Amino acid sequence: MTDPTAAEVRRLRGEEGLSVRQIQARTGLGRNRVYALLRDGAPPARTRRPAARDDLRAAAVALRGEGCSVGDIAARLGVAKSTAYLWVRHLPLDPDEEVATRRRARARAMNDDRWATHRATRDAAQAEVHSRMRETVGRLADREVLLLGAALYWCEGTKSKPWRRHDHVQFVNTDAGLLRLFLRFLAACGVERDVPTYRVSIHESTDAAAAQRWWTETLDLPPDRFRRPTIKRHQPTTRHNTGEGYHGCLVIDVPRSRELYWKIEGVVAALTGEIT
Repeated sequence: MTDPTAAEVRRLRGEEGLSVRQIQARTGLGRNRVYALLRDGAPPARTRRPAARDDLRAAAVALRGEGCSVGDIAARLGVAKSTAYLWVRHLPLDPDEEVATRRRARARAMNDDRWATHRATRDAAQAEVHSRMRETVGRLADREVLLLGAALYWCEGTKSKPWRRHDHVQFVNTDAGLLRLFLRFLAACGVERDVPTYRVSIHESTDAAAAQRWWTETLDLPPDRFRRPTIKRHQPTTRHNTGEGYHGCLVIDVPRSRELYWKIEGVVAALTGEIT
């Protein structure tokens, strides 16, 4: 049998609606050859996916024109909200931006009202738990401060490595409460606040001088013990700690602190069971 022309193979496909396997049986061609001859031809109508939702799409567009929201359209047509949105996203509900802005403001206000009671109840419960735990903890003794401070430093402070001995105490953090606790730990070890040096590490998009003043006032630190700030490059795509509440990191560096570092090592070893 001679090799059929592309036109004949396409006729079998289009007019008779034969499948590739049936065309192979009729013509004796291999599957790859049949596919090659059919590549530029249109598939038979029976193989095309019917546009089953065209009527629903048209109905969605009509409902949008009547001013229905995506949620209303989805409920009326019995489709998912995501589907309804895809059908009508090119049709803004309000061509007038001022009207749309007012609608969004009303929606936010309704949402705020809906959650106001919940937030108030949650905040009251949280405050009650905080108060109860504050009473349970009570005033910390020097021994407790020593244990807490050493554990805190071992979690957050710089540590010596086996391949790089550097027995020196330096603590860096953004949390004023943790820094205040560490300063109390230093005082319990005989290191007053005028002994360490302090340095602000902050992004270039922030006022470093204002941040230094904030740390000085918040932690009652001597201004003359501050060193030049470290300015970090701002990465707007990855950095989220911005705004009035951002004051950078505070670096507390204790000079001649090798023995203090050893004390911290000893306390941590005792806490973790290395010393019995």
